[in-house]
Amino acid sequence: MKTNYKNINILIIGDSCEDTFIYGDVIRLAPEGPVPILNPEFSKSNGGMALNVKANIEAIGAKTSLITQPEEIVKIRYIDERTNSLLLRVDEEQKVSQISSNIIEKIIENVYDGTFYDAIIISDYCKGFLSESDIGKISVRNSNVFLDTKKILGSWCSSCDFIKINHTEFDRTKHTIDQLDILDKLIITRSDEGCEYKNIIYPVEKVNIKDVSGAGDTFISGLACEFIRTKNIVQAIKFAQECATKVVQKKGVCTI
Repeated sequence: MKTNYKNINILIIGDSCEDTFIYGDVIRLAPEGPVPILNPEFSKSNGGMALNVKANIEAIGAKTSLITQPEEIVKIRYIDERTNSLLLRVDEEQKVSQISSNIIEKIIENVYDGTFYDAIIISDYCKGFLSESDIGKISVRNSNVFLDTKKILGSWCSSCDFIKINHTEFDRTKHTIDQLDILDKLIITRSDEGCEYKNIIYPVEKVNIKDVSGAGDTFISGLACEFIRTKNIVQAIKFAQECATKVVQKKGVCTI
């Protein structure tokens, strides 16, 4: 796989975090209230959000550069190891600084770090690093821009080439989508039902799902890499689904 993608170079722009999973054993409820008592046994940490996109692209075999915020965001999940059930998630967040106008200008002029990029992935988790205006400026002046955002969609995203959105996010922003000419850009992931593009559902293999954390990051990583390799978005969708199907069968936030 890696040989096919080694000449592809992708710039990732977006919020990043550290994902920590604390696994333990639950054998009883607390006497003070109906909550489980977790006996922590081990933990696992790795880069999340835009960092997870970077890790997945590199696992596929392509080259990457990442532009993200300097501040640290930590997501801690407490998991019953026996059942892999999520008991609690604690997000240690702070207000992150917005991307500088100087960096935006360098991206627009294609001179950021002096490297040519085959595609740009905008991984926007709405933590404050990217504004709607920032995304609009980046996408209007670059080609092969893939957007994955938690924002309500608007005219600012109309210059993106493809917009990956899950079904919950789609329902939340459908009232604005109906007013925009972006339906042909939308790739709607629908969990175990597959994904939808131009009103066609592309089914996905049924597997034993252990954890969906980070699967969207894997999907857009595979989508961008395969589209640059083939210039065929349908083939890219199918490859992205294969990638995401692999990671949901693993525990935690994983790469393919």
